[in-house]
Amino acid sequence: MKTSLLRILIITATLLLIPAVGSLISEEVHWSRSDYVIGGVLLMTFLAGLEIVFHWVKGTLRWILCLGVILAFVLVWAELAVGIFGTPFAGS
Repeated sequence: MKTSLLRILIITATLLLIPAVGSLISEEVHWSRSDYVIGGVLLMTFLAGLEIVFHWVKGTLRWILCLGVILAFVLVWAELAVGIFGTPFAGS
């Protein structure tokens, strides 16, 4: 369990380094602290969901649930990024 959590934290931190480096290199990347927090929570939830599915579910259902977790992650990320559904979570 500890190795799974450590792996999730390392992958999340590594992925969050991409916009951090981008903001240092370019002025087009504008992430606030809340963006990093929300992105980190979203990534950790996504990775934990995949971890749970891979450890507790067997067979074809595993792949269906993995696709569901991936689809949910992509839809939430897209909504937060550009507001494809027009919810208040998209920001202004």
